[in-house]
Amino acid sequence: MSTISAQLVKELRERSGAGMMECKKALVENHADLDAAMEWLRKSGLAKADKKASRIAAEGRIVAAQASAKAVLVEINCETDFVGKDASFLKFSDAVADVALKSAAADVDALRAAAYPGGGSVEDAAKALIATIGEKIDVRRLARVESDGVIGSYVHGGRIGVLVALTGGSVELAKGIAMHVAAMNPAHIRAEDVPAEFIAKEKDIALSLLSDKDKAKPAQILEKIISGKLHKIVSEVTLLGQPYVLDTDMTVADALKKEGAEVISVVRLAVGEGIEKVQEDFAAEVMKQAGLR
Repeated sequence: MSTISAQLVKELRERSGAGMMECKKALVENHADLDAAMEWLRKSGLAKADKKASRIAAEGRIVAAQASAKAVLVEINCETDFVGKDASFLKFSDAVADVALKSAAADVDALRAAAYPGGGSVEDAAKALIATIGEKIDVRRLARVESDGVIGSYVHGGRIGVLVALTGGSVELAKGIAMHVAAMNPAHIRAEDVPAEFIAKEKDIALSLLSDKDKAKPAQILEKIISGKLHKIVSEVTLLGQPYVLDTDMTVADALKKEGAEVISVVRLAVGEGIEKVQEDFAAEVMKQAGLR
């Protein structure tokens, strides 16, 4: 059997990102052939990734990338908050966002198949990272906005990402509205976007909560009372009707009007939305990370 030098192990580690013992074993199995060892590790990494495919990855990061007329948000998930802050995970997620922007991938499947810097696809890189980190990594969602107008992006703590496209206005306004959407998460953009069923349901509730004195008032007055209550409710669930978080003396609609702008599209992603999370205590999470469970 060939002697495996420390320098050779180091070189394979740098190329593969795998652990020292895995690299040494790969070199032993492949008679110190660096390229063959690299391929062996990739195949091993794929097997490890497959074993982790059924595990829940509800932590992770939202990453944004932007050019002059386009912007993307990518959600990349992992299993624990520890890995979500790991340097290699952060580097990978930044690279994937850049690939998403430059590749013009229309959906997450196209993004996974897109070429990753250094060789292979994004999916290949994710599986290699799984082999290194030991957790499921999932490139889960991609959102893309393209516009000839103004695009604002905002990511809050890596947990919430927002893209806002405007006609008119400024980049500062678009970013401010993106911050508003991150904080307030309005269900709709405009009053006309609110479903009729929602309005009907809220009207029934408002009627049921009226006092007997109000219910006894003439129909036209009663209608004004209900309309006022519905207007307030609709304002609360629509972007344009909400008080602007950067200046609560005006609504978002007022802020837009001030700069002659109009909202074209809004996208908001939050880490782990729609994923049923497994509840674990802190000690259990530490034990998992340390490989003790």
